[in-house]
Amino acid sequence: GWGGAGRDCHGYAIGLEGISRGSGGLGTVVAAHTSLAGNMLYEFGDEAQKQEYLTALNTGEEIGAFALSEAEAGSDVPAMSTTAERDGDGYVVNGGKLWISNGSVADTVTLFAKTDPDAGRKGISSFVVRPAEDDGFVVEGTEDKLGDKGCPTAELRFDDMWIPEDRLLGEEGDGFVHALKTLNGGRITIAARSVGIARAALDEATSYAQQREQFDRPISDFQAIQHKLADMDTKARAAELLMHEAADLKMRDEDFIKEAAQAKLYASEIAREVANEGIQIHGGYGYTKDFPAERFYRDAKLSEIYEGTSEVLRNTIAQQLLDERTG
Repeated sequence: GWGGAGRDCHGYAIGLEGISRGSGGLGTVVAAHTSLAGNMLYEFGDEAQKQEYLTALNTGEEIGAFALSEAEAGSDVPAMSTTAERDGDGYVVNGGKLWISNGSVADTVTLFAKTDPDAGRKGISSFVVRPAEDDGFVVEGTEDKLGDKGCPTAELRFDDMWIPEDRLLGEEGDGFVHALKTLNGGRITIAARSVGIARAALDEATSYAQQREQFDRPISDFQAIQHKLADMDTKARAAELLMHEAADLKMRDEDFIKEAAQAKLYASEIAREVANEGIQIHGGYGYTKDFPAERFYRDAKLSEIYEGTSEVLRNTIAQQLLDERTG
């Protein structure tokens, strides 16, 4: 009833993988829009909020962003300093956000701020923000990044930005749980982006190896190259299966925290490894911008950083594993 495509989690992951094969940056645009901003409204918005904000996101008329990270609050979410203070029938927001995908172009932003600065993670709430109509929403600028050039990554500032109380998602204090649940599902998407980039790197490397001749034969005849291609394909396939396992559990409404973390961790690391070998197979050409091999490498790296760093994901996986043993 909110204008979506009606696809399941597998279909969405496959679609995002396909998009990311063409552009890792566009993969991030779609992931932040759908899995983060859209999913926040879908999971935690009331009927009126869904009708007003989710429908336009689902039909593609508007773009969404998810504003959680700050300069001093990346992996350490409760360290955020953005505040939302009660003011009549609304809230006044002050603070800033960093690393916000789509942040400079979004029509709807799901924002996290402290409604009770002394309550730690229990003091965080989530809101819907409309940059065009909310005075005090300032785009400070966008980052010049190593890769992922197709997605604008913005720094945002809020100067006494007033928003009405009907923009609160759920109840005050629910924000931290909202963020965790949303990022958990989003990890399947970043696994999909990573698999797409790995597949693109493998496709390019395979066709190059079949065309490039050295020692009077195509380099794909050499076992050294064949072994690289075999490893690249095997890694991409394993990552894809981990991604679909997490998607399957999510669709069954079963716990998928560990599986999503493993899919995202593994897929992001093999995407970098596969892209690296893609450059190696291209030789000197792989190090130039004349071939796409170097772009895959730059785009792949981001997957190890955003939506849960590899280090934090390993903590999550280990914690889940230990809880299973003691639980």
